[in-house]
Amino acid sequence: MPTSVAALETTLTASGAPSKLVERIEETSSVATAESRGLDTPLEILSAALSDYRTIVQILYDEGYFSPVVSIKLDGQEAAEISSLSVPAQINRAVITVNTGPTFKFGEAVVVPLAPETELPEDFATGQLATTGAIQRAASAGVQGWRNAGHAKAGVEDEQVIARHAQARLDARVDLAPGPRLTFGKMFIKGDSDVRHRSIEKVAGFPSGEVYSPEQIQKVGTRLRRTGTFNVVSIEEHETPNPDGTLDFDAYFEDLPKRRLTFGFEIASRDGIDVTATWTHRNVFRRAERLRFEAALRNIGGAEDLDGRIGLRLDQPDRLGPDDNTFWSALIERRNTDNYNVTITSLAYGARRTFSDRLYAEASAGFQWSNADDAFGDGRKFRYFIIPTRSEWDQRDSKVSATRGFYLDSQIMPFVGLSGTETGIRFFFDGRGYTSLNTEGRIVLAGRVQVGSVLGPSLDGVTPDFLFFSGGAGSVRGQPFESLGIPVGNEVAGGKSFLGLSGEVRGKITEAISLVGFYDYGVVDSSSFVTSAAASHSGAGLGVRYDLGGFGPLRLDLAVPVQGDTGDGLQFYIGIGQAF
Repeated sequence: MPTSVAALETTLTASGAPSKLVERIEETSSVATAESRGLDTPLEILSAALSDYRTIVQILYDEGYFSPVVSIKLDGQEAAEISSLSVPAQINRAVITVNTGPTFKFGEAVVVPLAPETELPEDFATGQLATTGAIQRAASAGVQGWRNAGHAKAGVEDEQVIARHAQARLDARVDLAPGPRLTFGKMFIKGDSDVRHRSIEKVAGFPSGEVYSPEQIQKVGTRLRRTGTFNVVSIEEHETPNPDGTLDFDAYFEDLPKRRLTFGFEIASRDGIDVTATWTHRNVFRRAERLRFEAALRNIGGAEDLDGRIGLRLDQPDRLGPDDNTFWSALIERRNTDNYNVTITSLAYGARRTFSDRLYAEASAGFQWSNADDAFGDGRKFRYFIIPTRSEWDQRDSKVSATRGFYLDSQIMPFVGLSGTETGIRFFFDGRGYTSLNTEGRIVLAGRVQVGSVLGPSLDGVTPDFLFFSGGAGSVRGQPFESLGIPVGNEVAGGKSFLGLSGEVRGKITEAISLVGFYDYGVVDSSSFVTSAAASHSGAGLGVRYDLGGFGPLRLDLAVPVQGDTGDGLQFYIGIGQAF
């Protein structure tokens, strides 16, 4: 007796069915896809045909057809009538015939009882196309409504679905069992983590005693993941509540590797190459801390002298509340530019408040020492007690290549002069907005506004790294880096105020390649607020982006000056990620 099918000829007929439905049946049917599935014996073909009855009927139910007729004939004989004990020695032809029947509409569409403020799907209503998917979504919405109201063990108690064929109507009723309203009990820490249990509890902020809420559990998981210590955080509720109406949870953890090393680079035609590296040590003292060391070397092969920075930051997530952490930061930096040279040393201690995954604020207090050579003289010393504050609100759909949303970065830093240094306050704001004009990201308009101001000290009474310049990749492309400032004799100093405007039009050529047109404009003034007499310049150009996936696009921008006398000729910029 033959043990294989030489060449199975398959025919599918579904008169009147939409083409997408026919395609779905063809792609799902085990008989229609027998060759690709490796089904090559008569017994396997028969088994596939018998399973296809249920599969095809379920697909039709999903699409609103509740009175279908499905026939699957193997060499002219209905597969359902073939005994598995007397399988034909050979099967050469399979004919699948589907009569969908009419589409059904919902008659009765009820989920009871419902928790207050529960919204059922719009497609589960009288007169709407009846599908099994709509019933399932309505049942899930009903259960979730009760869970949101504190009934953690809510579930479906019964489902009644009646197909009324004469009227092509489907009556569906879902009965829910809300169960008791529960409160949070205890969180038991499981798994093999090096983090101390007390620190995990402090960071998690598990809401023991509060009414159960799925949102609260999500917050607990988010807080723990936010530390950057754990590779896996899984919080599972117990199957059975406690007799006192509380519900306990088990928390499982898997730690990330202790150390992480990253590298980056950026190249510009005039400024040369900038190289950066970071080294991160997680869970330093077993309290989920994160120690981050960063180093940068700039102007390699550029027009300016080599400079760089070394910075340290230690984040301590278990010192304050569950959404807060404290941090230490230290910095040693040397900046060499055409307009000034400055050596900066700073040390600060602060706290960070995380309001959500997209909004945070932090403040610190510390000291900064600056030694500068600039337009006002050499060897100038500045000593400050600083209180930098910052808030960041990020509503972009992507941090590396946004197509919609906005990003707001606000910085305020009061500084108190020591040893004869002048006192004041520094402001800086960076706002970015994006829209894709309903093109699903094919065309993106991006805009940026930067505003800065220094209040209090005289222009020559403040360290040059607090002042503002314009020009370069971060402000006005096409103009040399920090080329626009305030003339002081034959030299240039930074201004006490700055306004920067940038606009881009990004258009996809292929899924990976995009072209960009951009225009940047910058203004710097000697007063604390930009006036009409302030000096300005602008640049424009074209760019190309090649998408690197999660890393963002590889960026190449070519730009030329448009207005102002601070630069001439072509400038180019290469980096990873959008310009803003």
